[in-house]
Amino acid sequence: MAETGTVTHFDADTEPADTEPPRGVRGRRTALIACGVVVVAAVAVVGALGLGGGEDKSVSAPPRAGSVVPVTRATLTERTDVDGQLGFGTEIPLPVKATGTVTWLPQQGATVERGDTLLRVDDRPVLLLYGSMPMYRDLGLTATPTVSDAGASASGESDTGTGAAPSASPSPTTGTGAGTGTTAPAPITGMDVLQFETNLAALGYTGFTVDEKFTDATARAVKRWQKSLGLTETGTVGVGDVIYSAGKVRIGQPGARLGSAVGENTLTYTGTARKVVVNASASDAGWAVRGTAVGITLPDGKSVRGEVVSVGRQADAPEGGSSEGESGAGAATLPVTITIADQKSVGRLESGPVTVEYVGREVKDVLSVPVAALVALAEGGHGLETEDGRFVAVKTGLFADGNVQVSGSGVREGMKVRIPE
Repeated sequence: MAETGTVTHFDADTEPADTEPPRGVRGRRTALIACGVVVVAAVAVVGALGLGGGEDKSVSAPPRAGSVVPVTRATLTERTDVDGQLGFGTEIPLPVKATGTVTWLPQQGATVERGDTLLRVDDRPVLLLYGSMPMYRDLGLTATPTVSDAGASASGESDTGTGAAPSASPSPTTGTGAGTGTTAPAPITGMDVLQFETNLAALGYTGFTVDEKFTDATARAVKRWQKSLGLTETGTVGVGDVIYSAGKVRIGQPGARLGSAVGENTLTYTGTARKVVVNASASDAGWAVRGTAVGITLPDGKSVRGEVVSVGRQADAPEGGSSEGESGAGAATLPVTITIADQKSVGRLESGPVTVEYVGREVKDVLSVPVAALVALAEGGHGLETEDGRFVAVKTGLFADGNVQVSGSGVREGMKVRIPE
């Protein structure tokens, strides 16, 4: 008899839930899955590091998340910030030539214009006029000595009866009779006369010719000026009566008190225009050239334009050491003065710390990308990740304003590169 038994049938695509595969088969499956994970991870690491990042050795990898930007051609400008101080500049002593006791001083910060009183000495005003030549002599009508027809002795006695010849250069005289005569006024001349007469006319006193001669007409105008000031009408301007400056001035810190004698530092002044002074490092002051345009950030955050007008020629030693670089000492500095043409742009601010921005280096018509687009290559250097996931090696140049100059055989204008997140 044939042996019989029970037969269980299964569909081809099903398997009993309680049926387990042989132990050996299950172990092999687990090992294969683990190996697959390792291979995928290794490929991802190679792509991220950019191994073989040159164009000829580019490595493709799944693109990473991040924005895509084009390589552009532009001009890059390197800008550097330095600290500065807003103010009216260095205070300079006024060249007061009057002698006596100081009887009145203006307030610090006051503005003095042409014809105004700077100070009073022995209760006599010392006035401001505009000009570049300092007052070095009295200005007025002078008298030329008269020589008598018969000559005169050193004592002034006439030498009658001698028949002495008159001087070879006699001056005009009036009167009759030998040994008598009167002095005739003769004008003094010079550029200082022209400078003074220009100021006198600007103050509204006319009736004379503005030239290099101090004439009777000039003296009459001076008398009218003196009368308006409450002074004795002498028609002569003393050497200590006026002080010249290039324009109106701002009074600085007084160097004397009321009642003290006039000295060299009795009164100081500055210009009335606000400016910035930068103590620039002597070793890195190549940017400080007269006429260089700079940007100035004021304490309130507002930006204004400035221009370098002067650079000191003598370096100041740093605090706490010498310019040779003693231990603990900073770098020696040069004072750089910067003017602000638009004074209204500064507002009412008179002083305070500011930031000065100047252009260091500049490159024109170069390829550039945002600095964030650079990636470090495993073999060294930098590269860019293309839109399709390749890595291209590049050479970097100037970094400026968040962008960087790039070059290389694999980079071109308009190429899309990725900024990694």
